[in-house]
Amino acid sequence: MNYHTPALLHETIEGLDIKPDGIYIDVTFGGGGHSAEILKRLKNGKLIAFDQDIDAHKNTINDKRFTLIQANFRFLENFLNYHKIDKVDGILADLGVSTHHFDIPERGFSFRFDAPLDMRMNIESDFDAKHIINIYTKKELFVLFKKYSEIKNAGKLVEAIISKRNEKEIITTTELVSAIQNCVPKKIENKYLAKVFQALRIEVNNEIENLKIFLQQGVRFLKDDARFVVISYHSLEDRLVKNLFRTGNFEGKQEKDIYGNIVSPLKQFNRKVIVPTDQEIEQNNRSRSAKMRIGMINN
Repeated sequence: MNYHTPALLHETIEGLDIKPDGIYIDVTFGGGGHSAEILKRLKNGKLIAFDQDIDAHKNTINDKRFTLIQANFRFLENFLNYHKIDKVDGILADLGVSTHHFDIPERGFSFRFDAPLDMRMNIESDFDAKHIINIYTKKELFVLFKKYSEIKNAGKLVEAIISKRNEKEIITTTELVSAIQNCVPKKIENKYLAKVFQALRIEVNNEIENLKIFLQQGVRFLKDDARFVVISYHSLEDRLVKNLFRTGNFEGKQEKDIYGNIVSPLKQFNRKVIVPTDQEIEQNNRSRSAKMRIGMINN
C-alpha cells in the first residue's frame, strides 16, 4: 500500500547528519519512509518512532534497533524517560497529514469524498469534527476558523453552518460542503474548502497545542551537536518552529545580552527555509507546501 511518499526525504536525511551509533527519534512515523532511510544509516544506533494512528502501526519495521510507540508526540518526554534516554542525536517531525489519511474516505479528512465528519488521528478519541460543527457555539466556531484557517468571511461561514444545523444535524463531509456552498468563492473553491477542513482537523486533534508541547520537550533532549528537523505544511506550524529556532520562544521575541547578541537555547542550522525542488513537486504534488527548518543547540 502506498501509505505516504515522504516529503524532502533526501534533505531530511542530510539535515539529520546521522551518526551510525546515534539515537534518533521520528515522531511522525506514518508509512515509515523517513524511518527506513534513517535505519539504513545506523549501525549500532537506535531509532524510536511515534504515531498515535493505529493504521500506521501496520507499517512497523522489523528491526531490533527500532521501536514504534503508539502515542502522540506530546508524550515524547514520558517515553524517553521510560526508555532511560537522556539525550538524542536527532529528532525528526514531518507534520503533514499523510496521503493515506486523505485517500481513505471513512476517515473524513477530505472533502473529495462523502464520509462521516471525523478527522481523528487517534480513532480511540471520542471527539470528532461532527461534534465541533454541531455543538460549538457561534463564537467558538468563529474563533476556530479565524485562528486556524485565516478565512476572511468566517462570519458568513459560521452563519451558514448554524443555519443548516438548526434544520438538521450535519453529519457528513458532503452535508458540510453543501451547507457552506454559498460562502465558497468559485475561483478558489478547493483552496477555501481545504482551509475549512484544515481548521477542523487542527481543532479535532489539538495540533497546535500538541506541537508546542512536543517542540519544548524536544529541545531538552538534544545533545550539543544534535539536529532538530521539522517539516511543516502551513503557516501556523511554520511560524512556531521558525520563532522557536530563531529566538527560543514561540512569540519570536528576541532577548539580547549586554553586547547585543541574541540569547536563545537554539540556533538555526539553515538560515533559509528548505523547500522541495520542482522535480519533487512534479513527482509528489502534495509536497508543494512543505517547509523544512533545522535547529541546533546554541553553544
